[in-house]
Amino acid sequence: MIKSDRVTTTTCPYCGVGCTLQLHVKDDFIYKVTSPFDSPVNHGNLCVKGRFGYDFVYHPKRITTPLVRRYLLEGKPKPEGREQVFAVSVDGKPIPDSKISNDWDWLETDWDTALNFVADNLTRIYKREGSDAMAVYCCAKATNEDNYLLQKMYRALFRTNNVDHCTRLCHAGSVVALQQAVGSSAMSNTASQVVMNDVFIVTGSNTSENHPIIALQMKEAVQKHGAKMIVIDPRRIDLVDMAEMWLPLKPGTNVPVFTAMAYVIVEENLVNHDFINDRTEGYTEFLSSLETFTPEYAEEISGVPAEDIRKAARLYANAKNAAIYWGMGISQLSHGTASALALINLAFLTGHIGRDGTGLNPLRGQNNVQGASDMGAMPFHYPGYMRVDNPENRAKWEKTWNIEEGGLSLKLGLTTTEILSHAHEGGIRALYIMGENPMMSEPNLNETRKHMQHLEFLVAQDIFINESGAFADVFLPATPFAEKDGTFSNTDRRVQRVRAAQPPRGQARPDWQILCDLALRLESRLGLATAHWTYSNPEEILREMASVNSDYAGITYDRIDKVGLIYPVPTMDHPGTPTLFKESFPRGRGKFHQLEYIPVMEEPNDEYPFILTTGRLLEHWHGGTMTRNSALNEIYPEARVEIHPADAEIHGIRNGDPVKVQSRRGEIIVRATVTEKTTVGVVFLPWHFAEAAANLLTNDVLDPQAKIPEFKACAVQVFPARESDLPNPEAVVTRGRY
Repeated sequence: MIKSDRVTTTTCPYCGVGCTLQLHVKDDFIYKVTSPFDSPVNHGNLCVKGRFGYDFVYHPKRITTPLVRRYLLEGKPKPEGREQVFAVSVDGKPIPDSKISNDWDWLETDWDTALNFVADNLTRIYKREGSDAMAVYCCAKATNEDNYLLQKMYRALFRTNNVDHCTRLCHAGSVVALQQAVGSSAMSNTASQVVMNDVFIVTGSNTSENHPIIALQMKEAVQKHGAKMIVIDPRRIDLVDMAEMWLPLKPGTNVPVFTAMAYVIVEENLVNHDFINDRTEGYTEFLSSLETFTPEYAEEISGVPAEDIRKAARLYANAKNAAIYWGMGISQLSHGTASALALINLAFLTGHIGRDGTGLNPLRGQNNVQGASDMGAMPFHYPGYMRVDNPENRAKWEKTWNIEEGGLSLKLGLTTTEILSHAHEGGIRALYIMGENPMMSEPNLNETRKHMQHLEFLVAQDIFINESGAFADVFLPATPFAEKDGTFSNTDRRVQRVRAAQPPRGQARPDWQILCDLALRLESRLGLATAHWTYSNPEEILREMASVNSDYAGITYDRIDKVGLIYPVPTMDHPGTPTLFKESFPRGRGKFHQLEYIPVMEEPNDEYPFILTTGRLLEHWHGGTMTRNSALNEIYPEARVEIHPADAEIHGIRNGDPVKVQSRRGEIIVRATVTEKTTVGVVFLPWHFAEAAANLLTNDVLDPQAKIPEFKACAVQVFPARESDLPNPEAVVTRGRY
């Protein structure tokens, strides 16, 4: 039995649950992960990623030395044709390719050289083109402190709000809807409160695979506490087996189903009139919009039987405590904001919000997507969701960052999707990517590739050269969760410690140290002497942010040393706030919204008869940068498309057959899984696999309010293919083109 040199308590780097991990280290090598039973988040339980998905830290493909393109180091002009980008083999070494210019070779260098190239080129482009040419992707996998510094650097030094991160691609619709209706965008309650529910709705969330520990709590609520669960989802997810009801709606028909439930609640006088009168506005106007949304109308559009809609509405409305938990099946649509607003209307009608065991609870996808949003890693908000176009907010941050009056920009920035679509002459010329992978996460990747090629200068700060890093001019090697200190904020709004279990490998450096070093070089070149960039530790960074953002004002590393605190924590003696909105909403009264049904942008037809929906797997996560460089990849090594047996029989497809999945934007070859987990007419693809990237197929049409793409519904065809057509993931794992 191995005896540990030390055990480091930290927070899981995967989904938004934020499980407590204990990293057992011997000779600076993590050999085991456990979790304490007294963790208030996961009570000792871990999913397969949390328990076994740490070995990417030691993968030979990990980059631990700064890299610069040969043309930069040798002072040559940039070669023509950005598609001629360096390919990387499984060991991180170049693959000889006579079609790729040697000038694109990566060359190892030192930190001074790499950071000077970054500072020189960013300064050059900024002085020539101005603020609108600069943009940055922050990172939902990085710490609060990292994200705060990066958005601060771009706002304080380049005076731009072109700052965003992957919340734009996951819960932006939820964020916008909640801001409009209640004035706050986070979960109103905690996931563990599900055991207090009499009834709860799970919709647009394959919780057992995306948030496994929360799914355990949901199962406990049903099995031990007698709660009744309503699952509303196009797929027969694991939770359906113990659900009171399953409403298998067609993808993109959320608004008719939820609004028909509202129709029933009003028609049968199941509304909470006291709550509506005391705490909401817009109810009369909302009532006038319900006329057409009968259950029969919703059945015609969604395929959900009208009587099931009525039964679900009664269950939810008549409960003492009811809650709604939702995932990206709600938000990742061209009407994602409307889908979330339809859920919010249900909570207002029944008063199921503002009490323990109730609430509106979007389950956040990444480990720190909540925290990155809190830190201002968005184009419209400073930290604490303070609008950037509000002069009073601007003045607060100018004072904090020692910037001249009126120095910060009041102009709303570009979103993630807009940043790349503006990558052209006269638009975005320089992009800094910290830990994100748009070449996997953006929709319609063939278009994304063209945009990446149009960038004049690209910096990647990451732990691996992924599909986006392959386009970079400079690569800055950062440290993963096990080699850094800081904080993550989970889906419950719980701020928790992240601790280094071992020293950085090679020359890799924590993100916050890289950013401070770079910011000092930029200040010197820009002739500025403003914002503070010399921090002795990450807690100083958090405290600077908390001096303005009152939600974090009472959070210190000492106070969150053991179990974390759930914000808002407005004072140093405040215990935290598990349940929001007990007395009022941040906007005053909650606002009902009138909605209309807008179909998905691509409905099936004879040429493309299936609706494709995408999502995650239990064994993998996000763009695969971590899990596909882990032993987890051996458990689920290839992409598979799920197709219903009835559809498979019509198209001559057997389980395990190779098939071509084709949309109007691209095609991929994968094996088929014939399963009743999906419904007739709907096929499902995971999006973690670069060699069969689901987002080559997805539609880049945007929700007009949240600017989130329609990942969850596009029209496709599925054809039988040949075994020889299947991609070989081991041939090239990272390439700058598809």
